[in-house]
Amino acid sequence: MNIDLNTFEGVSTPIYIIEEERLRRNLELIRKVSEEADIDIILAFKAFALWKTFPVFREYIGATTASSLCEARLAKEEFGSMAHTYSPAYTDDEIDGIASCSSHLTFNSLSQYARLHSRVRTVNPAISIGLRVNPEYSEVGTDLYNPCAPGTRFGIVAEKLPDVLPEDVEGFHCHCHCESGADVFQRTLGHITGKFSKWFGQLKWINFGGGHLMTREGYDTGLLVSMMRELHSRYPHLRIILEPGSAFGWQTGALVSQVVDIVEDHGIKTAILNVSFTCHMPDCLEMPYMPAVRGAEVADGGAVPHDDNIYRLGGNSCLSGDFMGMWRFDRPLAVGDKVIFEDMLHYTTVKTNMFNGITHPSIAMAHCDGTLEMLRVYGYEDYRSRMD
Repeated sequence: MNIDLNTFEGVSTPIYIIEEERLRRNLELIRKVSEEADIDIILAFKAFALWKTFPVFREYIGATTASSLCEARLAKEEFGSMAHTYSPAYTDDEIDGIASCSSHLTFNSLSQYARLHSRVRTVNPAISIGLRVNPEYSEVGTDLYNPCAPGTRFGIVAEKLPDVLPEDVEGFHCHCHCESGADVFQRTLGHITGKFSKWFGQLKWINFGGGHLMTREGYDTGLLVSMMRELHSRYPHLRIILEPGSAFGWQTGALVSQVVDIVEDHGIKTAILNVSFTCHMPDCLEMPYMPAVRGAEVADGGAVPHDDNIYRLGGNSCLSGDFMGMWRFDRPLAVGDKVIFEDMLHYTTVKTNMFNGITHPSIAMAHCDGTLEMLRVYGYEDYRSRMD
């Protein structure tokens, strides 16, 4: 079927819809930055893993990053290349499988390295081993998303590294950002080089992790390119890797839902939808943040409204806290109206769950020619099979 991307008229809900044209626009920009800066930019599965879109991705990038055996297998079996893998801790029953699917493998601690590096080499002699380092600096404002906060479980601080690295350690990996700008990376890079550059001569590569939101409007890609070129000039032997997730899926599609009832209590009107914040938009409650809703604006302060067009939006799970609000719509809502949550592909489709057995949104791609391809439709068997 052909689709109207403004109204989604005739589309069955709930459904995530990724727009191929927007995805390609992001991929073209990312490839341009990669070529101009002479760096590798790879896809982080933790943010986006819709494998049926991988044929599009493979036109622009060559690799992906994984943090588990399942993600590493997805890289090898579905993307068609070996993964750059990092995990906070590898388990004995999975490390062999992970190593067999990885071109790069980063250890989070020296103890994990000491226990497992020889085993990894035995499984995959060609693998490149790295260490996760912690520069103890991040401008991420939400502790839940700050990988460098005091007490973090991620990475090794400079004081705990030996002056001479183990001979099979070829790279450093660090992660300090969350949907950050190039100016933040510039400041962070000063801390990273200040603490760890004395080891750079012993390395072959450095991975600066994710959170580089280069596809967001206003991101200074010129600054990013100039920083990477300057770093190359100082350390020409180092291969530089970035592994954003959100940048690939940024503003590529919506979650389309529908009003199924409207209730009122103590002057608060709630439009109950056929989706759930808890199950289908968990970051909204975790971070938290207010998602953009098409045709609506966030009502000031969330106070009890005195406006017929102001609504709280409620999910259809049985959790009391499965709601957000308030929003002021451009019209009164009615049962059957579509409520469209913008930018709901990255860090959403990978984090959904089937709590309460409520209907999981389908996933579809709107192609450049206007046709809609269903990628996945969920049903009872998907819920039931999780309980086997």
